[in-house]
Amino acid sequence: MLKLFNTLTHRVEEFKPLEEGHVGLYSCGPTVYNYVHLGNLRAYLFIDLLKRYLAWRGYQVKHVMNITDVDDKTIRDSSQAGQTLKEFTEHYTALFLQDLEAVNIRLPEVMPKATEHIDEMVAIVKKLLETGHAYRQGDSVYFKISTSDHYGELAQLAGRELKENADQRLNQSDEYEKENVNDFVLWKGWKPEDGDVFWETEIGKGRPGWHIECTAMSMKYLGETFDIHGGGEDLVFPHHTNEIAQSEAYSGKKFVNYWLHNAHLLIEGKKMSKSLGNFFTLRDLQERGYLPILVRIVLLKVHYRQNLNFTFAGLDEAAAIARRFLDALIDLELQTGEAGNQLDIDGLVAGCRDKFVAAMDDDLNISIALAAVMDFLAEVNRQVKKMNAAQAAQVRDFIFEIDQVLGFVRVIYDDYQDRLAKVSADAQVRELVDKRAELKKAKDYAGADAVRAQLSERGVTISDMPGEKYLLRINYP
Repeated sequence: MLKLFNTLTHRVEEFKPLEEGHVGLYSCGPTVYNYVHLGNLRAYLFIDLLKRYLAWRGYQVKHVMNITDVDDKTIRDSSQAGQTLKEFTEHYTALFLQDLEAVNIRLPEVMPKATEHIDEMVAIVKKLLETGHAYRQGDSVYFKISTSDHYGELAQLAGRELKENADQRLNQSDEYEKENVNDFVLWKGWKPEDGDVFWETEIGKGRPGWHIECTAMSMKYLGETFDIHGGGEDLVFPHHTNEIAQSEAYSGKKFVNYWLHNAHLLIEGKKMSKSLGNFFTLRDLQERGYLPILVRIVLLKVHYRQNLNFTFAGLDEAAAIARRFLDALIDLELQTGEAGNQLDIDGLVAGCRDKFVAAMDDDLNISIALAAVMDFLAEVNRQVKKMNAAQAAQVRDFIFEIDQVLGFVRVIYDDYQDRLAKVSADAQVRELVDKRAELKKAKDYAGADAVRAQLSERGVTISDMPGEKYLLRINYP
């Protein structure tokens, strides 16, 4: 029984989708004006873990993630770059997709762009005006939060606390003239600094506010009520709070049943963010020689609701985890015997699966789930040389089955095999391997060991196998 922590109710609840066997999932995507940093990636990886586990448990998941390609930042920076808004945002959208691929995040079923859904946003704002939930101030339109009975419930804010929090957290882009400090913009009237970025609509010349974008796109593809909305905890207020208010005022229905939020990624004890300037991008780490897939391990192995302090030691720990999986898979491949034995492989696999499911069902407790898998690998290591080929294949299949949730083992395994094939085909490596074989045949073991040392300097380890065969391994990752 899957249970999830619902930010709206502030408790762990049994997950019951609106339609049995199906899940509607919306998550907030990037504002495409720069590279995403590791703190952003943690949110996308959390949603990927959620989606993968739901699919592994048999649900059909429809995931929608928006692309915010119009706001103050995209307009400002595209102008500074001397590019059209479309040229500028498409460039950073492409880079974002490259980052998702690098850490093996499955793409959403739908990835709508804000600029392609203006009509839907205008229709919602128009109705909110007609029903008294919104008002005009100059050329802009604002949502009147006094008409929302439960405003601030998601963030557990009320009264004076709400006002104080709003003073601190509302984006400068929302600070236009309005009736109440907490009222937020739905439609921004055109200003000269917007240049040619505007739409002529029934509600005026201008562009959408940030919050209305997500309401329009989530409702279009998932309906007026859907199962799960997720994102980073920094979005709880004001963004998700405002989404709820405007969405429920528009439809008269509950907007989302389960709200899930991941905690911040920290660096040196502080939230990693562009505004603080203390952030790393995936490209920064690649330039330092780290494989992108290691970032996936680092950002996933701590429970999503716990703050995670990023360190380079953590990347080294991730590399050690990667090697344990890789070593296990290689050792399993070497088992080619057919003799029977007394090993209880069925029990070993079933025990790990049960522990994995129990942990993941408990609000996606990946820390415990991954620990169960690592214990499983340790036991496999103890028994592997006793296994026959069928048993070894059963264990390998299970590792790759679990990886449908983890999302890093197959990437590491395939990359290793590709690199090993290139090293094995290298002329100088082949020459050294052949030379070592000749020296061994001539019983010049000291010379053979010297060649082995030369291979080691190239990051290649050679191990002798029965029947004059050998096994090459390379240092990885």
